[in-house]
Amino acid sequence: MAGEERTGSLLRALAASKPGGRVLELGTGTGVSTAWLLDGLDSSGSLVTVDVDESFQRVAREELGSDPRVEFVLEDGVAYLQRQDPMSFDLVFADAMAGKYDGLESALAVVKPGGFYIVDDMLPQPNWPDGHATRVEELLARMSKLAGFSIVPMVWATGVVVVVRRSGFEGFGEWNSAADDEDFRNL
Repeated sequence: MAGEERTGSLLRALAASKPGGRVLELGTGTGVSTAWLLDGLDSSGSLVTVDVDESFQRVAREELGSDPRVEFVLEDGVAYLQRQDPMSFDLVFADAMAGKYDGLESALAVVKPGGFYIVDDMLPQPNWPDGHATRVEELLARMSKLAGFSIVPMVWATGVVVVVRRSGFEGFGEWNSAADDEDFRNL
């Protein structure tokens, strides 16, 4: 739900914490979250926003395209991620299937040390298709096992998970903290 104000205010605050930051949004939609991210960026920051749906992204381009800090990319998010340099973004907001349910490792690989990876819509939504709750549970379980990242699942807005890449992390592994697994089960 891109228009959720509490999610937007969190995105704005996190973008503001990265002066001159490079931000990636996976799932432009009509640009509501794009606007929140831009509002948080300073004048030297930049935002790349990726979507596969030209009709939705056109709305965002018409409203926000004059801002020199934003670049609109019409492409599959996973394909875009796979061409990016490792640790090249200060903040990644995965609001689409790509980079969240598909290509999670590729999305995490582009996050700089000290950078954020954010997903939303982790709490049950009335518009979820059949079987989607299982996908959410599987994603939360995968994220709970990540090494090299600090993870905060929050009962905030539509259910937000904030992930921070720890400094010096170079790969993926298993995380076996029972306390963190319990946090995810309680989200």
